[in-house]
Amino acid sequence: MPDLETLDDAVAAQAFRRLVRHLRHRSDVANIDLMGTAGFCRNCLADWVQEAGYGISREAAREIIYGMPVAEWRAKHPDTASPQQIERMKASVAKNEALDEALDESFPASDPPSMTDPGRA
Repeated sequence: MPDLETLDDAVAAQAFRRLVRHLRHRSDVANIDLMGTAGFCRNCLADWVQEAGYGISREAAREIIYGMPVAEWRAKHPDTASPQQIERMKASVAKNEALDEALDESFPASDPPSMTDPGRA
C-alpha cells in the first residue's frame, strides 16, 4: 500500500506547489483562520521551507510562499484578528506539540531513500 514515506519527491513537490498556489489564490482566508483550523499557515510553510535547508532568509522563504514580499501581501489583504480567532488559534496550535516533537525526532535520520534520493523507491 502506498504511503507518505515512499511518495516520490517529484510528486510531493508538485503537490506542495499546488498547495502554495491554492493559498495564494485564497487570499480571503487569513493566516489566523488557517492556524485556528489546521494549526499551520502560510508563514509556517515558509518556515518549513527554510528549515528544510533551502539556505535562504525567513523573509525570502515567505516571499516564495506569498508570491510577493509579505509587507505587500499585508497591504493588499489587511486583517485584524479577533479575540475569538486568537483563542481558536492557541487551542489549535496546542494540538501540534506532540506532532512537532515526533517530527523533530524523526528527521532527517529516518528519511527513506525515496525522500533523500528521488531515483530510489
